[in-house]
Amino acid sequence: MLTDKNAMATIAVRNMAAARNFYEGKLHFKRSGGDDQSVTTYSSGNSTVLIYESQYAGTNKATSATWGVGDELEAIVRSLKDAGVEFEHYDLPGARRDGDIHVFGNFKAAWFKDPDGNILHVNSA
Repeated sequence: MLTDKNAMATIAVRNMAAARNFYEGKLHFKRSGGDDQSVTTYSSGNSTVLIYESQYAGTNKATSATWGVGDELEAIVRSLKDAGVEFEHYDLPGARRDGDIHVFGNFKAAWFKDPDGNILHVNSA
C-alpha cells in the first residue's frame, strides 16, 4: 500500500521566520511550496521536508529527519559547522568520536538541532 510511495519529513517549529533562516540560510534549502506564514516545504533530493508552526515544536527528543550523504559526510559536516551549525555529542555504545562525527566501524554519523531543538541527522549511508 505505502511501500512504493514517497514519505516526507514533517518538522514542527515555533517561529517560521527563525526556521526559514536556519533551513534556507544554514542548510541552503530552496522553498518548493507552502509559501504561507505557517507552512513551508523544501525539496531534499527526491524527498520533501515540510516545516510547520506548532505549539508542540521541539518536544521530540529523538531524531526528526535523517539524510544519508555517503562519502560527503565530512565535507557536509565541515560546511554546516562553517555556517554556524553546532553539533550534538552523544555517548553511544560502540561509538568513538572524531570531532563532531560519531564513528561506528564503517558507519559515521553526526547530529545537530534546528532553532526549536528538533534533532537532525546526517550519516555515511
